[in-house]
Amino acid sequence: MQSPLPVRNGVNATRLRLPGEGPWETAMDYVLDRFGHVDPDGIIDRFDRGEVVGLGGAALTRRTPLSEHTFIWYYRELPQEDRLPVEISILHQDENLLVVDKPHFLPTTPGGMYVAESALVRLRVALDIPDLIPMHRLDRMTAGVLLFSTNPETRGKYQVMFEKRRIEKEYEAVAPVREDLELPLTVRSRMIKSRTYLLAQEVAGEPNAETRIELLEESNGLGRYRLLPHTGKTHQLRVHMASLGIGILNDPFYPVLLDQAPDDYTRPLQLLARSVEFMDPLTRQTVQYRSGLSLDAFPPAAAAP
Repeated sequence: MQSPLPVRNGVNATRLRLPGEGPWETAMDYVLDRFGHVDPDGIIDRFDRGEVVGLGGAALTRRTPLSEHTFIWYYRELPQEDRLPVEISILHQDENLLVVDKPHFLPTTPGGMYVAESALVRLRVALDIPDLIPMHRLDRMTAGVLLFSTNPETRGKYQVMFEKRRIEKEYEAVAPVREDLELPLTVRSRMIKSRTYLLAQEVAGEPNAETRIELLEESNGLGRYRLLPHTGKTHQLRVHMASLGIGILNDPFYPVLLDQAPDDYTRPLQLLARSVEFMDPLTRQTVQYRSGLSLDAFPPAAAAP
């Protein structure tokens, strides 16, 4: 459903579905009842300024009946955010695609306490591309190659490519080495992730997550691994590595959930989306984009005496 309000400061307007009936006479009564505990005066001011609209951009007033609109849109009042001390690098840009190196600690899209400080909003503002949309996502703590669509008219062709898994992704990770573990191997398991529980879980049942794990090199008890996910479940790589007893270095979730603490920018999660490769649906040419970032926790081999 197309928003009647344009992107503002890199952020989409919020859409809200109104109930068909209830004890509220007006749309504003309902919004105040639902969100008035936060900033009732601000809500009333937005209605008075004509900043709450329905389909077609029709502005709602204090007296607009509840039943007049099913969906309404408005701009959220966003808190001031401190800029995260990380930067995005552009790997490729054309009229259809934007490919970037997302740093550790920066979320892909707005959520929770990070709105302006997300890759999407930063890039929309910096490049003046309000229609920018991510083609996939990386965890906030994961760095590496991230693709965005810059053109709504060609976006569908790239979305189909992701939906049908016509894209090869390669990750790197630094984790402990288990001498008794025979690699390479493929891990298959059934994973679930609920909206109310922070962690992803492996449960009994038909596998829906698959990762190939290879050890590239090792030094001083740590290994540099290549991870090739066949599926894209939330936290899949982190869970599969932890399930083998080789949890990724600096992971605050797996195998043990640590107490919440401020970000330590000197200890990023040692997981990097190294590359993506696919046949471009427009040019029919195979392309590969590789990250220019590196994982700093893998120690160099000891010098020979």
